[in-house]
Amino acid sequence: MVKFQPHLRLPTSAELPCSDDTPLDNEEQNFLPNFLLFLLEFIWADRNDWFFGIDMGIYHTTGVSHLVPVIPDGFLSLGVERRKGGNSRLSYVLWEEKNIVPKLALEVVSKTPGDEYDSKLKIYANLGVLYYIIYNPQYWRRNQHQPFEVYKLVDTEYQLQIGEPYWMPEIGLGIGRSKYTSGTIQREVLYWYDQNRTRYQTQQEVAQSERQRRELAEQQRERLAAKLRELGINPDDI
Repeated sequence: MVKFQPHLRLPTSAELPCSDDTPLDNEEQNFLPNFLLFLLEFIWADRNDWFFGIDMGIYHTTGVSHLVPVIPDGFLSLGVERRKGGNSRLSYVLWEEKNIVPKLALEVVSKTPGDEYDSKLKIYANLGVLYYIIYNPQYWRRNQHQPFEVYKLVDTEYQLQIGEPYWMPEIGLGIGRSKYTSGTIQREVLYWYDQNRTRYQTQQEVAQSERQRRELAEQQRERLAAKLRELGINPDDI
């Protein structure tokens, strides 16, 4: 959990590096967190009490130094400003965020092992992150784990949860895998779900569903009109 040293002079976010500049070796590490962010911006469009960070340093005082951040592929905090002071954050600095710890951290495992199952798990537990999600679709056999795992902090230790999509009542969202189609490309991504295990759709998917609904309704009207004409009834007279 978050610990503070009262006599320690803590730097501001403007004085701290915003990332470690480590290049990604996996497209999913960038695409998946951004996909979750854009979906969240759509389903929580009327809320300003949340922040979803992507490849952003979280500065805290529970590690070896307050100058060394932990950098998840994605994380979600509740009860904070969507845009701090109306501006974009350079990093997520706990002592500037009313000590509000992220509720959720996401790691996407890449070709280069990133200690997702050991050191990072311990860091997030010490920090007090309630949910830790590891998405590992390609290298899970190498790591002897499952492709999608959700851990919940119980007391001071993470416990692996079961069920997918997995509902997180403290956040008001579920999370799980599903297929996403963009043009002619289909890929597996992570989606948010509601309490009824219904997948939230992207804005584009909602628009496409609405188009399909209108097209189906028009086809039904045309079939009904054709049937009436077969019976000698002019559908325009009805």
